[in-house]
Amino acid sequence: MTAPTVTAPTRRRPVRVRGLRGPLLYTVASLGLLVMAAPFLWMVLSAFKTKKDLTASPPVWIPSNWTLANFRELLDQLDMARYFMNSLIVAVLVTVCNLLFCSMLGYALAKLRFTGRSKVLGIVLAALMVPGNLLVLPLYVLMTKLNLIDTYAGLVLPFAAGAFGVFLMRQFMQSVPDELLEAARIDGAGEWYIFWRIVLPLVKPALATLTIFTFLGSWNNFVWPLIATNDPGKYTLPVALATFANDPNRTVGGGNGMLMAGSLLVVLPVLLVFAVLQRHFTQGIATAGLK
Repeated sequence: MTAPTVTAPTRRRPVRVRGLRGPLLYTVASLGLLVMAAPFLWMVLSAFKTKKDLTASPPVWIPSNWTLANFRELLDQLDMARYFMNSLIVAVLVTVCNLLFCSMLGYALAKLRFTGRSKVLGIVLAALMVPGNLLVLPLYVLMTKLNLIDTYAGLVLPFAAGAFGVFLMRQFMQSVPDELLEAARIDGAGEWYIFWRIVLPLVKPALATLTIFTFLGSWNNFVWPLIATNDPGKYTLPVALATFANDPNRTVGGGNGMLMAGSLLVVLPVLLVFAVLQRHFTQGIATAGLK
């Protein structure tokens, strides 16, 4: 007969500690969200404040009288329609070019076999490590020699394809089964048909993720449009608002209200794009985390 084994008693966590962990985490997360969202809330509320509330001391969070005067004055002093269309044209063209070129190169690096593929991938990875500010001067010299300053082409071409987009699309397209592509080739499908009708529908989350990142980066881009445009008619929204903010003729209170109103108008298209593509964007981030 064998002696019965004696197991050490296991310690159980007190029910009180486990019950408090959830509310504590939610409280900390809520405080962090409040800190992150406070500047955005201040901008939104200040856009509807009167001059009295904007210059009040101590600062007033909730407007005493909600007003649209800041938006009316902004539209009267600035040609917001032109600046909005400039930003929209540049952001849409940059996004479309990135979706096309980055997905094409990502497909080639992921599924095609050609000489020098590893070297091209190495160049893409090396480009990810180069700070964007270092490229401003060479790009300006190149655009000047091509006579593309103060043109839409000069604002779009330097960002028509990004290394991040190429790497992102390559990583997602590697998950597409090779057997599916081989079956399409056996049936007589060409590479363009396979890319357009088979691969792209399977990587919609990656396309949505790239769309949001590219549109957001192009819409909020300030340094390059400031350098590449001398004509006020080609200003984008960030450049126009910065120029207005540095205008010595504007009043402090009313000017700040108009700046908040303009900033709100700048943010709204980005929020709209994110709201439309939120489901695909979340799926893309979750899929990327599983790779």
